[in-house]
Amino acid sequence: MFTKVLVANRGEIAVRVMRALKEFGIASVAVYSDVDRGALHVRMADEAVAIGPADSRESYLNIPRVVDAALRTGAQAVHPGYGFLSENAAFAQACVDAGLVFIGPSPDSIRSMGSKTAARAIARDAGVPTVPGAAGAVTSLEEALAVAAAVGYPVLLKAAAGGGGKGMRLVESPAEMEAALRDAAGEAERAFHDGRVYIEKAVLRPRHIEIQVLGDQYGNLIHLGERECSLQRRHQKVIEECPSPLMREYPELRQQMGEAALRAARAAGYYNAGTVEFLVDEQRNFYFLEMNTRLQVEHPVTEWVTGLDLVHEQLRIASGERLTLRQEDVRWHGASLECRIYAEDPENHFFPSPGRITRLERPAGPGVRVDSGVYLGWTIPMEYDPLIAKLSVHAATRELAIARMRSALEEYSVDGVKTTIGFFHHILQDEEFVAGRLHTGFLADYFARRELPPTPREIEDVAALVGAMEASRGGPASGASAPTQVRSLWKERGRLRSFR
Repeated sequence: MFTKVLVANRGEIAVRVMRALKEFGIASVAVYSDVDRGALHVRMADEAVAIGPADSRESYLNIPRVVDAALRTGAQAVHPGYGFLSENAAFAQACVDAGLVFIGPSPDSIRSMGSKTAARAIARDAGVPTVPGAAGAVTSLEEALAVAAAVGYPVLLKAAAGGGGKGMRLVESPAEMEAALRDAAGEAERAFHDGRVYIEKAVLRPRHIEIQVLGDQYGNLIHLGERECSLQRRHQKVIEECPSPLMREYPELRQQMGEAALRAARAAGYYNAGTVEFLVDEQRNFYFLEMNTRLQVEHPVTEWVTGLDLVHEQLRIASGERLTLRQEDVRWHGASLECRIYAEDPENHFFPSPGRITRLERPAGPGVRVDSGVYLGWTIPMEYDPLIAKLSVHAATRELAIARMRSALEEYSVDGVKTTIGFFHHILQDEEFVAGRLHTGFLADYFARRELPPTPREIEDVAALVGAMEASRGGPASGASAPTQVRSLWKERGRLRSFR
């Protein structure tokens, strides 16, 4: 096992990896930008190295500076976390070339699965179902129109070199294609420095289900079951759970999807932790979407249900150990949910809300876990993703896990910035969510069909406004009751969808 590891990341994932390193007696090295000098991951590390200004291109995405920090501190290995350079084959190769162990898959596996078109070809050749679409990136408007006509509208334009919703456009008719193709390519170029776009059939109202895989460097490969990640906003996951509610009705799907995920991973020569993502349509047909060649943000729900520590497993595999688990040894116990708590303003289209945290109370108790990279007094910078924490819970059943998450959210309090805590309060009360009827358009449907009731705090705020209005007028302006006036003012203020 290693004696010193550099963590090439920031925030909660850097903190989470450092805790695992400490449990193994491994010294940790942090890297940080100018704006992160006082960050929690810097405080927790045994050593810390400044690598540049706030602009991530000059710090966390600067391969020479990160590799140099590892070499200067005597680190033997680098853990990339997720995001930033975690799926960058050039970074993995630079680590290997410098004599460092990259705690993840091989550069070749990252490269082959990093291209969405190449990954689709690998999956298809391995007998894994893929969504109908172009074999590779489209090179002209005429080709795009021909592919769309062949598979049938609606279609999705997707960036060949990345994911996360960047460079993605839904096209419902030929008339929309030219503008959509131009916009998708431009966004893909800005996000990934690669403007190539491919086309696939749009699967309407699918579930987004991913399979966690784990493999050693000797060809042993297992899957750890699924995570349901269908609740998404702008193609970004907001709530994840394990197991998927779908598996309660159709348990054979886990085995089928698990075997398909392993076929895709084997075809890519994969080892370490990775995730194969699928879309599942309303007829329970599943299609390969992509493979994430790293640890996922939502890995805690798998850890809760399987009892495994995925970072521990990553470290063992990277140090050359064999898997100690066989597929038949994997067991799933209970249910787990995760909510991503962001510094965002749900009342303003979830706009980021950077700022100083002036009050912080975290939930605790049995079956409650908070993965966080912030502390009281920390200023959430505007330069990076505004994730405050991942709140996850575990219980014997999905119903109890939902109840536990509701309680945990009630205990969670953050002042100084806007957060999504109240937003999750409402979602976890929704009948469709509780019933497990999930799909990737769930939140759009939710906003369209439901007027959210005001919280007690919001009622007090509006009542105070009504009182002030009455006082300024020398009493009630009409014979209407106070509740009626509150309701009227509430509608006038357009606050029916408040998530405070």
